Amino acid sequence: MTGGWVKSSYSSEEGGQCVEVAHTSTILIRDSKLCDSPMLSIPAAAWSDLLSRLPRH
Repeated sequence: MTGGWVKSSYSSEEGGQCVEVAHTSTILIRDSKLCDSPMLSIPAAAWSDLLSRLPRH
């Protein structure tokens, strides 16, 4: 893994939307409350395309 898991800025310690992302040869996404549950794996190019289409705040 290139880096460790990074928690979404929208996640909170009170149990809000807890999503973590890790960058390996693909992008891995998991529920931070259920670390041992299955992960979603997305090709890096598809992840980059998705992020480029989201509005920035």
